[in-house]
Amino acid sequence: MWDWSPSLKVERTELPNIKSAKKRVRLSRDANERNRAVRSRLRTAVKRVENAEDAATAETEYRRVQVLLDRAATRRLLHPNAVARMKSNLARRVGAMS
Repeated sequence: MWDWSPSLKVERTELPNIKSAKKRVRLSRDANERNRAVRSRLRTAVKRVENAEDAATAETEYRRVQVLLDRAATRRLLHPNAVARMKSNLARRVGAMS
């Protein structure tokens, strides 16, 4: 009946009246959009490593992913332990290709 994809979320319509609260809502929305874009870019980069055809391609893609993951951990977009786990699993996968 309805074609609702997971990315379509109903947004709250009531807004705060206080100026600082309005600003907080605006900043939160901007940060949310930015974080969503970065997370999406990360997932795509990780998939490139996982779906690499040969070891050389996987190695170069893994180097790019490492930088993106470290940056995400530094900015606390992802938990540092989660990033370490992802890097470890990807390194193991790339190593198995060689």
